[in-house]
Amino acid sequence: MGILIKKLTDMKIAILGAGIAGLSTGIALNKLGIKYTIYEAAEKIGPVGAGLGLGANAIKAFKELGIENEVIKAGRILSAFSIYDENGKIITRADSLKISAKYGIDNFTIHRYSLHDVLLKNAGPENVICNKRCVDYYESNNKIYLKFSDNTEAEADYLIVADGLNSPIRKKLLPSSNPRFAGYTCWRAVVPAEGLNINEAMEIWGSNGRIGIVPLANNQIYWFLCINSIQNNQSMRAFKTKDLLERFIDYPQIVKDVLKRTDDSKLIWGDICDLKPINSFAFGKVLLIGDAGHATTPNLGQGACQAVEDAVVLGKIIHRNENISEAFTEFESKRLKRTHFVVNKSWQIGKVAQWDKGLAIKFRNFILRSLPESFNEKQLEFLYNVNFD
Repeated sequence: MGILIKKLTDMKIAILGAGIAGLSTGIALNKLGIKYTIYEAAEKIGPVGAGLGLGANAIKAFKELGIENEVIKAGRILSAFSIYDENGKIITRADSLKISAKYGIDNFTIHRYSLHDVLLKNAGPENVICNKRCVDYYESNNKIYLKFSDNTEAEADYLIVADGLNSPIRKKLLPSSNPRFAGYTCWRAVVPAEGLNINEAMEIWGSNGRIGIVPLANNQIYWFLCINSIQNNQSMRAFKTKDLLERFIDYPQIVKDVLKRTDDSKLIWGDICDLKPINSFAFGKVLLIGDAGHATTPNLGQGACQAVEDAVVLGKIIHRNENISEAFTEFESKRLKRTHFVVNKSWQIGKVAQWDKGLAIKFRNFILRSLPESFNEKQLEFLYNVNFD
């Protein structure tokens, strides 16, 4: 162990992106005593984003990183997750307390910025350099040289790419790996929860679109709303809260109550995209992780979960293998099948959830209402009985 750590402490690893994947990986490397620098494209790290729902596998990963209690303190545990039709009738419901008793804390919600704050504190702000967008890299004399958009360069022994779905480094390595539009666009916001008395996560599925409403800590609610669309639809880009209210006027009252308390300035809009599964994460001294390697649609609530899993698995592999390139290859072997499952399953769920034709909706709702509890249990077992070793 002493020899291994001594060799690892001589390494210098560069991480691209100070998001969930990059910061979590920094924490994992820090536990091994490995020097790292995280290069972040944004000019500064601030309170951006909306809410996140995290499954039991993510909480287990945070425990491995030693930050479980800090994360839990910053979020909220919900008792159930329910899906309703546009008339307010239940389609399906999951008892999150029962699931948590079996697999560990589930249906945990947190503001993205609150999670980011915990991760940044533990990764060390001194290890993050902002306003550094890496646009290219090259290898020379057994070193990695990063090229940034400001025409500066940086040197490292290894490179971990965690700069998201639109990663220019992944594009260099895999030119055909383009973001894939899911067929629907999305608005998000965080609003005050006073007077709403919502204690479960819920979604309402209907012919005009799908809305999710998720309680957060600190008396806040996160909501998202998905509508079928062409990609980069400028008319929908221009939507304000009143346009969303008009479209969802016939949905249950809770939808209108949440939207009415949303200021236009708080709306976050964007198309839903993922990355069609790729078959390589490891490229010698370079590794793709998080959304840079396996971006997923949000329908399983597993994007952030898989990013933190990546960090834990990578840290454990490096801990037992001082050859970092070999560790990257082992990481690829371990993570491909699982991340492919998440991306593909989430894509399928999103397609079904976004059905907007009457007969198809009735058929879907009937089937979901008829499914036995054991049907979802198999999926939960795969996701939550995670093996980090």
